[in-house]
Amino acid sequence: MRLDDRVVIVTGGAQGIGRAIAQRLHEEGATVVIADLQGHEAAAEELDGLGVRVDVSSEADTKAMAAAALGRYGRIDGLVNNAGIYSSLVPKPFEQIDVDEWRRVYDVNVLGMFLATRAVVPAMREAGYGRIVNIASGTPYKGVPFLLHYVTSKGAVITMTRALAKEVSGDGILVNTVAPGFTMSDGVLANQVQIDQLQEISLKARLVQRDQFPSDIVGAVAFFCSPDADFITGQSLVVDGGAYFN
Repeated sequence: MRLDDRVVIVTGGAQGIGRAIAQRLHEEGATVVIADLQGHEAAAEELDGLGVRVDVSSEADTKAMAAAALGRYGRIDGLVNNAGIYSSLVPKPFEQIDVDEWRRVYDVNVLGMFLATRAVVPAMREAGYGRIVNIASGTPYKGVPFLLHYVTSKGAVITMTRALAKEVSGDGILVNTVAPGFTMSDGVLANQVQIDQLQEISLKARLVQRDQFPSDIVGAVAFFCSPDADFITGQSLVVDGGAYFN
């Protein structure tokens, strides 16, 4: 129960990797706020938490998210920036990426993390304590082709983590990144193109020769949210079965 009495917001927490993260945090004692576009109320009810409908690319929604958490619990101890666009994307040469699709990926994957973080930091700063975990990807380290907008957006998340850690460290707020490999989440399993193009090549690149699942990621996130990581900030932990050494 490393997270007993802690209140942690998980964006995109109603399904897939986010849902697995929320479950693990709950098991470790945290009160979880599920922030998502749909399914948030049902997921929150299962975890005895709070569900809030949030589009992370909306400034108004992220402010309302923080206000709802503070209104219910009076504090925000942690934020897991998990919401992002990936599983719906179809790999393609960069020349074929539509400008609107590029902007939407950046609005959610980068701007969304910025807005969610900006919404919760005042409460963390006032309390002198906060843990922010950004979910990135192993793809920026490896230069994965045919998903240029996604890969560059996750590269931005990694650099955002480093810069933000320096800005807020004096306020008792730690910021770290977990970077998963190709994960067999519900969304990925529903995208046959990604399965066909990425599953086998990802498997062959790993030292741990099996598929990666959401359950493989949650321990790293819980660690960064816990007192065990009280002397760690600005770091990126690649969780991909040994496909990349960071």
